[in-house]
Amino acid sequence: MIYLLVDHNLKWLEAHGFGFLRVFTFPSFQVVAAIVLGFVICVVAGPRLIEWLRRQKIGDSPEFDQADINRLMEGKKGTPTMGGVLIISAIAFTTLLLANLRNFYVEMALVCLVWLGAVGATDDWLKLTASRRSGSRQGLTGLEKLLFQIGLSVILAYWTFYYGIHAPETHTLFFPFLKKTGIRLGLGTFILLGTLVMSGSSNAVNLTDGLDGLASGCMAICSFTFCVLSLIVGTLAWSSQLLLPFIPAADQMAVIAGAMMGACLGFLWFNCNPARVFMGDTGSLALGGLIGYIAIVIRQELVLFLVGGIFVIEALSVILQVSWFKYTRRRFGEGRRIFLMSPLHHHFQKKGWTETQVVVRFWLIGAMLAAMALATVKLR
Repeated sequence: MIYLLVDHNLKWLEAHGFGFLRVFTFPSFQVVAAIVLGFVICVVAGPRLIEWLRRQKIGDSPEFDQADINRLMEGKKGTPTMGGVLIISAIAFTTLLLANLRNFYVEMALVCLVWLGAVGATDDWLKLTASRRSGSRQGLTGLEKLLFQIGLSVILAYWTFYYGIHAPETHTLFFPFLKKTGIRLGLGTFILLGTLVMSGSSNAVNLTDGLDGLASGCMAICSFTFCVLSLIVGTLAWSSQLLLPFIPAADQMAVIAGAMMGACLGFLWFNCNPARVFMGDTGSLALGGLIGYIAIVIRQELVLFLVGGIFVIEALSVILQVSWFKYTRRRFGEGRRIFLMSPLHHHFQKKGWTETQVVVRFWLIGAMLAAMALATVKLR
């Protein structure tokens, strides 16, 4: 909104001594403002939302199939969840205020955010209010959530492909460490890759959201990295100098990533141990899908696997655990486990790490992976 107002009235503003407001059309300034505004919105609005959730008695009641983990999580019962509403609201408001709303990628990113946020909120609401309806605590089924995620991914990938039909770089899969070389993707492979990235990252962040501050802290690190990458890819001079593909209009993805980073840091203010609120599926599904869409727009899908390595490992731990358990049950008559418990953060809890140790160490690994990802830019 501010971007459009300043851009449309720039001559008048300059004539009347307000030319300095042109900074709101500079992506680098927009990013900084988005980080600060996203953070402030969450910190200011957080207490009221948490109190409202408490009055609605929308509290979590974690249940696991192992008694010792249930004992560790005993103190979390009753903590308000659906805090993802705060994150989504902060990102959406910041984007509407600071980003270029005529930008196609910004519009699609908002669709992604609202769609997946609505899916997660529906799932959370059904689970957490089941007692009022005398029904099951189960919300949306895994298949239902997956169908919504895949449906959104296909739609966004299709529209994004045809929006960049005249720019070859927007349809090329680029590899880290290599210069401007990659695999040209057709419509089918582009949609397939987009679906895997968006749906996969959405579910991976959801699986990671199991300890106080784990998902929000790792997502803040991931968002910062993609904020930098979006600025580079969306700026011709920088992308040419660093041998990255230039994607016109992709610089506005940096504003979205900046809003995500600020919102996650602001949410972490209340989500750090001991957490006063959880993001729930409302936040985790939306954050994961949105970072996946940003990666698709700036053609850095493979870098996302490195930057979001914590999310990838958490998801793989679940896939491996379930697959191995089913295989050994068929093969030997009883299921066996690779990890003491999955997702992986619970494995380390059972190994004797405290919750804070697990979270901070995962943050440190995430920061190292982000540094490695940014290093690949220069290594080209």
